[in-house]
Amino acid sequence: MTTIDPCKKIACKLQTCLKDNVFQPSRCQDVLEEIRKCCLKHSSKSTVCDGIDTSKPYQHNTVDFLLFQQKALK
Repeated sequence: MTTIDPCKKIACKLQTCLKDNVFQPSRCQDVLEEIRKCCLKHSSKSTVCDGIDTSKPYQHNTVDFLLFQQKALK
C-alpha cells in the first residue's frame, strides 16, 4: 500500500511557481509559506519536508533579478 505525501501537492505548486517566475523565490513567497505550514503539521509523514526550515516564516534574502534588471535600464 502506498501513502500519499500530504505536502506533495504544494511542493508541485512551488515547482510550477518557481518555473513560471524564472526561479525567483521572492515571487513565490505565498507558496513557500504554504509549504512551511504544511510541514509544520505533517513533517513526520512528509518526505517533502526534509529540507524545509519550519522554525520561522519564509523570508527571502535574494535579489529579484528581473526587478534589478528593470531598475538598471531606467
